[in-house]
Amino acid sequence: MAHALTPSPKSLAYLQEAKTMPTVAIIAVEFAVCVSKWATRRETRRALKQLTDWELRDVGLTPRQARDEAAKVFWRA
Repeated sequence: MAHALTPSPKSLAYLQEAKTMPTVAIIAVEFAVCVSKWATRRETRRALKQLTDWELRDVGLTPRQARDEAAKVFWRA
């Protein structure tokens, strides 16, 4: 995603080294992870709709499987 921001290496290192995190920080991180997963699913499913039958075969999906997956809402795994 072009519009997404990436945490700095310093920020990630700090989080990895922290012994504990405030509850609000944990909730914020979990929320960010959840939203990132949703965005990835949305973009992936949108791209899946654009694949040709040959491309679907190449990735091991039938057109029906691709259609069913693409029809899911982004919050469904």
